[in-house]
Amino acid sequence: MIRAALFSKDTGGGILLILLLLAAVLVPAANLALDPGSPLYVSTYTMALVGKYLCYALLAISVDLVWGYLGILTLGHGAFFALGGYAMGMYLMRQIGPRGVYGNPLLPDFMVFLNWHHLPWFWHGFNWFWFAALMVVLVPGLLALTFGWFTFRSRVGGVYLSIMTQALTYALMLAFFRNEMGFGGNNGLTDFKDILGFPLQADTTRAGLFTASALALAGGYLACRFITASRLGRVCRAIRDQEDRVRFLGYRVENAKLWVFTFSAMLAGIAGALYVPQVGIINPTEFSPLASIEIVIWVAVGGRSTLYGAVVGALMVNYAKSFLTAAMPDAWLFCLGGLFVLVTLFLPDGVVGLLRRRTRRTGPRPDILPAAPGEETP
Repeated sequence: MIRAALFSKDTGGGILLILLLLAAVLVPAANLALDPGSPLYVSTYTMALVGKYLCYALLAISVDLVWGYLGILTLGHGAFFALGGYAMGMYLMRQIGPRGVYGNPLLPDFMVFLNWHHLPWFWHGFNWFWFAALMVVLVPGLLALTFGWFTFRSRVGGVYLSIMTQALTYALMLAFFRNEMGFGGNNGLTDFKDILGFPLQADTTRAGLFTASALALAGGYLACRFITASRLGRVCRAIRDQEDRVRFLGYRVENAKLWVFTFSAMLAGIAGALYVPQVGIINPTEFSPLASIEIVIWVAVGGRSTLYGAVVGALMVNYAKSFLTAAMPDAWLFCLGGLFVLVTLFLPDGVVGLLRRRTRRTGPRPDILPAAPGEETP
C-alpha cells in the first residue's frame, strides 16, 4: 500500500507519508537526544503542539473522506472526535486512583465532589486500556451507524443532512454539560496522571504520543486512500456527482454512504483519543457546532477530494490560530471567517488546487500536438 501511494499518481500523498515517517523519528529524537542549547532541539511544548495538529489532521482526513468523495457536508464530526476523546479520558481518569484530590481509589474527583457514592455502570471496564481503545472506535462508530441508518435510508441529503449533523453534535454538547450525566459537566475530565503506567508529563511519554499520532495519521491516510482507489471509492464519487443515476443503475446508495460515514466517524474517534492525553483535558466544548465548522474550513482551505490537502489545511489553519490567538486574540474569528470567504470565492480547490494549477502551467502540455512546419504553437 505504501509503495502504491508513493509510486502512483498520488505524488502529494507519497510526500506526506515520507514527511510523517521522518517526523515520527526525527522530532522525538531532537527532543530526547539533543541538548536544549542545540539549534536543532525541539522543545516538549513544540512537540506536543505539533502532535495536537497531527490529531486535527487525522480528523480533517475523516471529514474529507465523506465530504470530498461522498458529497456529504458533515457539520457534526466534532461529536465523533469528542466521543473518542471522552473514552480515552475515562480510561485516564480511572488510572488516577487514590492520587486524586479526595483520595478516593474508585471514584474520580468530580464524582466525590458531587456526592456520588457508586461508579456509574458505563464507567466499568475503563480501567483497562484495551477496553478503552475498543470504545474509542465502537462508540463513535455505533452512533454514526445508527444516525446514518435512519438518515440515509430516509434519503435525507444536502443542506438538510448538514443541519441534522449539526443538531446531533449540539444535542450531545448540551447533554455532556449536565453534571448528572457522569462525565464531569462543564469542567470535563482532566488532571490525568499516566497512560499505560507511563507518566504523562515525562518527555519520553510525550515523544511516544507524538510518534503514535504521526503513525496514526499515516495509517489513516493509507486506509482512506485504499478506499478511494477501490471500487467503493469510484461508487462514492459517482454518488457525489450523480446520486440518482447511481441509484438507477442498481447500486445500494444508502449502504455505501452508511459504511463510509461510519468508518469516517471511527477515524475521528481515534483522532480524539490521541488528542486528549497530549492536551490534558476533554470537555463539552469539543462538541460545539463551531468546532465542527472549523474542521470543514480546514478541508476547504487545503483542498477537498485530495486527502493530503485536508492535512495541509489542518496544519495551516491551526498554526495560524495558535499565532493569531496570541498576537491578536480578538481578531481570530474574523480572520477565520474571512479566510473561508476568500477560499470559497478565489480558491475553490484550496491551496493544493492552486499548486496543481501552477504545476500544469509551468509543466509540459501533452494534450497539444507538436506544431507542423510553418505553424505557430498556441
